[in-house]
Amino acid sequence: MRLLLDENLPKRLKSDFPEHEVFTVRDKEWNGVKNGELLRLMLANNFDVLLTFDKNLQDQQNFLRYTITVFVLTAHINTYMELTKLSRQINDQLKSDKLAIGPIIIKAD
Repeated sequence: MRLLLDENLPKRLKSDFPEHEVFTVRDKEWNGVKNGELLRLMLANNFDVLLTFDKNLQDQQNFLRYTITVFVLTAHINTYMELTKLSRQINDQLKSDKLAIGPIIIKAD
């Protein structure tokens, strides 16, 4: 599965998903691209999942137009030490036969 880490996430988070092909927005040189265009680029480049810390994304986009799963990570701050605590939940979801399309809120247990 191809995953994209939004620019608001630490790149070190890539290592938490060893079974997947993981890129950052910076890796793809998509820094500063607005959310709608980012989702279009993801579709054009065969990405399956976006991981983001952007809580507004779910309200700003019409996910009927995009066949992408978006994990919205919720923590006090967006440091690796905080966000890595959510990786198990994400990996569990990624093992599912059928991921939901659109936003999925991931927060600490």
